[in-house]
Amino acid sequence: MKHLLVLRFSSMGDVAMIIPSIRCLVKSYPELKITVVSKKIYKPFFKEFEQCNFFEIDFKYKHKGFSGLLRLFKELKKLKPTHIADLHSVIRTHILRVLFKINFYRVKKLNKLRKEKKKLFRTKNKVLIPLVPTQYRYAEVFCKLGFNINLTNHQFPLPKALSKSSQEFLSSLDSRKKRIGVAPFASYVGKIYPLDLMQKVISFLQRDHNVFLFGNGKYEIDKLQVWEKAFPNVLGCYNLNSLDLELEIISNLDAMISMDSANGHIAANYNVPVVSLWGLTHPFAGYAPFLSKNENMIVSCNEKYPLIPTSAYGDKLPKNYIDVMRTIDVNEIILAVKKSINN
Repeated sequence: MKHLLVLRFSSMGDVAMIIPSIRCLVKSYPELKITVVSKKIYKPFFKEFEQCNFFEIDFKYKHKGFSGLLRLFKELKKLKPTHIADLHSVIRTHILRVLFKINFYRVKKLNKLRKEKKKLFRTKNKVLIPLVPTQYRYAEVFCKLGFNINLTNHQFPLPKALSKSSQEFLSSLDSRKKRIGVAPFASYVGKIYPLDLMQKVISFLQRDHNVFLFGNGKYEIDKLQVWEKAFPNVLGCYNLNSLDLELEIISNLDAMISMDSANGHIAANYNVPVVSLWGLTHPFAGYAPFLSKNENMIVSCNEKYPLIPTSAYGDKLPKNYIDVMRTIDVNEIILAVKKSINN
C-alpha cells in the first residue's frame, strides 16, 4: 500500500490550506494511506478523513533540536511511508528531506516562489501580478509525487453537524437569522482593520443578523467582550475553548469577515463566502482564501499606499502606513457581506 507523509508544521492558516488537496487525494486515491505531520492543535482539521492519520510533533521537548529531528525521522520511518510531501520547506523539513532521500524515499517539496515574491514585495519596480495560490502549489507537490489531483474537481462537504454543546451555545439566538462570522484580528497590526471601523460594521450587521466573533488571547477577548455586551445579536466564540466546536460553528455560517488570517481559510474550506480585508499584505501573494471571489477580497488603496504589499506576513510597517486599512470603506464591507448572504 502506498503511504503518503505530509509535512506542514505551521501556521494555522497554512495548515488549513492543505484541506482541499487532501479531499481530492482521498477521492482520487481511496486506497492511499495519508499521514499528516503537524502540531497537535491542528488535528481537528483532519477528522473528516477516515484514511488520514495524524502524527503530532513536539518541538518544545521530544523533537527539539537536531537530536530531536533525528528522533522524529526515526519515528516517521517506522510508519513505513512510501512518498514524502514537504509542504513547509523550512530548515527542519530540509533536514528531514535529506534524511529521507539518502534512505531512497521519494520526496518532493513546496515551491515557495521566492524570486517572484521578492519582485512583489520590493519597494522599487514592484511587479504587482498574482502568484500561484498556495493551495494550488500544495497540489503541485502531490502531482510531482505521482498523485495527479486537480483542485477544479474539489468537492465541499456538508456543514458539520452541530453537537449538543454547539446547540446549547446557539440557543440564545434567533435561528431564522443569517449567521455572520467576524474574525477582526491578525498576527500584525498592519493586517488589522481599525477596531472603531469594525465596530460600525458589526453594529450594522447585527441589526438583522447573528454575528459571531472569533479571537483568542486576553487582548483580543477583552476587545470582543465589549462588542458582545454592547450588541444583542453578537456572540463571542472564544467562549467555546475548542477548535472542534469552532469548526462546527464556522462550517454553519452564511458568511465570514476575516483579515489575512487563518479564520478566512477555515471558513473557505467549508464553502462559506469569505469577505477578506487586506492591509500591508495582498491576495496577489497567493494566500487568499480558497476560491475567493475578486469582489470579496477588499484591498487597501494602492494609490495612496504604493508600497503595498510590503511582505507575505504583514510584519513590515513602513513609515506613515499605520492607517493603511482606513482606506477600506465600512459600506464596501457591508455591501460585500450582503451580496454574499443573499446569493
